[in-house]
Amino acid sequence: MRAEQLTDAVAYHGEGPVWDAPTRRLLWVDMHAGDVLSTAADGDTQRDHFAGLAACVVPRAGGGYALATARGFTLIDADGSVHAFADVWDDPTVRMNDGGCDPHGRFFCGSMATDAAPGRGAMYRLDPDGSTTQVFAGVTISNGLGWSPDGSRAFYVDTPTQRIDVCAPDLSSREPFVAISSEVGAPDGLTVDAEGGVWVALWGGHAVHRYAPDGALDAVVDVPVAQVSSCAFGGDDLATLFITTSAENLADPEPAAGALFAVTPGVRGLPTLTFAG
Repeated sequence: MRAEQLTDAVAYHGEGPVWDAPTRRLLWVDMHAGDVLSTAADGDTQRDHFAGLAACVVPRAGGGYALATARGFTLIDADGSVHAFADVWDDPTVRMNDGGCDPHGRFFCGSMATDAAPGRGAMYRLDPDGSTTQVFAGVTISNGLGWSPDGSRAFYVDTPTQRIDVCAPDLSSREPFVAISSEVGAPDGLTVDAEGGVWVALWGGHAVHRYAPDGALDAVVDVPVAQVSSCAFGGDDLATLFITTSAENLADPEPAAGALFAVTPGVRGLPTLTFAG
């Protein structure tokens, strides 16, 4: 399969796609610009600036969305009102990176050192009551996160491990699920489909891979950009896989680096898990 370009290269570092069913648009971030992007099925894209860094965005059950910023979380109401929580930590050399919501409406987001120093990242959880908890520490580049269709397990990427891990649904335990050769790229953002297959973006690999529930590689989507950052299912029928890309730190990026791509892979995604707060 080959992904088709849906937008211009509208992001420097596109990340974190998630389908917002009420607005029928894909939400994603231009991370270092601090912007949330909203793209319709025809590629029409709107941009809103909210913070110095926008790491990850998720829809809220009551409208609006929750945003992971450099060192914490912010809520945006449906009318655009912004409510920022206090920073979770004060070290400016560590920032949020990627995450998602679990079936209970809790927002998980992991962090990393700005220089990707080993072991300095952690996973945090924002509960609907506004409280924040560190779930685990000792990770390097906390990345893709998603839950199985029945919610009984989660899948998680700490990129330098070159693995997708399978976790308890509350992320209290973790073990290897799939090892990915560095020759095909580094695992980045991921999503889970309605059959339990795990789709992972390969940074530096020009591709998205699908791994069946038993861990077997059974589909590859070619992307004409090297830095493939994440993916998510969307569209009214959840049959379109949207793929984000990046031009981050490239001296000579491809013309389409930072564009949004799409493909119809023949399997549907899961309804978006929203933040309950």
